Amino acid sequence: MSNTLKLIPPEVELETKRILKQLTRSHRALAELKGFADVIPNKNILINAVTINEAKDSSEVENIITTHDELFKAMSGENYDNPASKEVANYRTALWHGYRLVKEKGFLSTNMMIEIQQLVESNRAGIRKLPGTVLRNDVTGEVIYTPPSGEQEILNLLSNLEKYISDDYDNIDPLVKLAVIHYQFEAIHPFYDGNGRTGRIINILYLVLKELLDSPILYLSKYIIRNKLAYYRLLQEVTVKGKWEDWILFILQGIEETAEETLLLVKEINTLLENTAEQIKEVLPKIYSKELVDLIFYEFYTKISYIQDGLDVSRKTASSYLSSLEEAGFLISVKIGRERIYLNKGLVQIVKEYGIEK
Repeated sequence: MSNTLKLIPPEVELETKRILKQLTRSHRALAELKGFADVIPNKNILINAVTINEAKDSSEVENIITTHDELFKAMSGENYDNPASKEVANYRTALWHGYRLVKEKGFLSTNMMIEIQQLVESNRAGIRKLPGTVLRNDVTGEVIYTPPSGEQEILNLLSNLEKYISDDYDNIDPLVKLAVIHYQFEAIHPFYDGNGRTGRIINILYLVLKELLDSPILYLSKYIIRNKLAYYRLLQEVTVKGKWEDWILFILQGIEETAEETLLLVKEINTLLENTAEQIKEVLPKIYSKELVDLIFYEFYTKISYIQDGLDVSRKTASSYLSSLEEAGFLISVKIGRERIYLNKGLVQIVKEYGIEK
């Protein structure tokens, strides 16, 4: 297939009747999620819980498979050597880095995309310079798409994409533009590796940039896994036949579905947080503090040093707190190398269940 890729915006009607009808539902679901996330305390706790599943699911789209348990170990131990889990942890690092950049700078540039991909892949290969990159059917080996080649051509296309992201001159709904942006980035395929994961991070950064969400808590990766064949088929139909409507509808439906599921998840986590605080206050009143509860929810695991630093207590006191919480059934300890980490039992269970295909 030709590697000729047109600049955006596409020269077609993007906001058809079908798309406008779906847009209403997608915006409603997204606004409900944003509204709930905006009014609750401890936003970072919810963000961490959601992003761990997104990192896992986005990597799974690329056939990088790991378990939650392996991932927790990779996150908590610097010398943990499970390659798949480390790749997933890299994704989450890249996501947070991109989020901080967008919030700080108020735009999304080509250089920021390159920074994100470097963190995803843990290398500095940068934009593709060598020819020969093709995308093949995993089963037949058939070449299904040849992306643009040549560093300058790729940079020109990325510059056009960057302008499209920043400019709202066309008054096209941002969720429709998100679908166009996602297609265009994947079609440019600017890097040797990590394009899919980088593209999915760009999705959430765009929603934050356009203030449709304040926190990075909506991700399409699980939806893509569930509909993987349709996802790749519709991408190809835009390339081959210019069929934008079906592609845009697919992304909009994914936003609606994912926003509804994520809202249920964050509500469940928030309820667990509140209930756990009440239970600790009741059964362990001598050690209870809001700060302690926040610390054991900030990640899925905690360490003695986290409690020591977070509460400004001695190592002995921090260790005693964690032991008491484990004895009372709130935490489960696991030894990794020489260090012991403490997993938040309830939070781990919720996130694992959310990651199971319904």
